[in-house]
Amino acid sequence: MEVSLMGLWLPILVSAVIVFVASSVLHMVVRWHKNDYAKLPDEDTIVEALRNSGAGTGEYLFPCADDPTEMKPTPELTEKWNRGPAGTIRIYPAGQINMGKNLLNWFLYCIVVGLFAGYVGGITLGAGADYMLVFQVVCTAAFMAYAGAIWQDVIWAGARPANAIRSIVDGLIYALLTGGVFGWLWP
Repeated sequence: MEVSLMGLWLPILVSAVIVFVASSVLHMVVRWHKNDYAKLPDEDTIVEALRNSGAGTGEYLFPCADDPTEMKPTPELTEKWNRGPAGTIRIYPAGQINMGKNLLNWFLYCIVVGLFAGYVGGITLGAGADYMLVFQVVCTAAFMAYAGAIWQDVIWAGARPANAIRSIVDGLIYALLTGGVFGWLWP
């Protein structure tokens, strides 16, 4: 017999809280992501050039074709790629980052992961299922949510593999915690 999401409200909430706390420890105490980003050389000049260019909030690829739907690059574009630099850049809205909003959104995301991982467990496992089976199913679903798409940034956006691996390990830790909470509190 399936377990309803309403019957899983406690493990969903507890796993979100535990993952939120664990992520805070990883980022603020362990700080193993502290070297994920490097400072631009001559940052002030580059930022001023971006400001003066009118580039607003968004994600940019450079060099970029005038018509991104054109699959065959022009000789000029090929020369720009060969000469370099090439990359992507993400520009945030002006003003300080609102950490309170970001942390709230992260916590809500942790709840959503718990909802979907719980849903997968609920439709595949019955009430009273064995701890290890619950752990395996929910942990796998949570891992796909927390870490499944990270490698795409390495493939398509030029992210450093070391950064992706650290984030995937984070996702594995979050998934293990989620699976453990669900196994512990499974109805």
